[in-house]
Amino acid sequence: MTEKNEIKAFLTEEDGVGVIEIVLILVVLIGLVIVFKKQINDLLEKIFKQINSASEEVY
Repeated sequence: MTEKNEIKAFLTEEDGVGVIEIVLILVVLIGLVIVFKKQINDLLEKIFKQINSASEEVY
């Protein structure tokens, strides 16, 4: 009887669901980064140019 209960518990266990959800979220985020790579690079370049110009004013 205990083996049957262990198998039933194993089949109804949902601990792996959280891992699957995290993996799916990461896949979607990576896909978005790939799709919007150029826009992200342009935005980061503008931000770093502003940071550099602001730091030059301090020095």
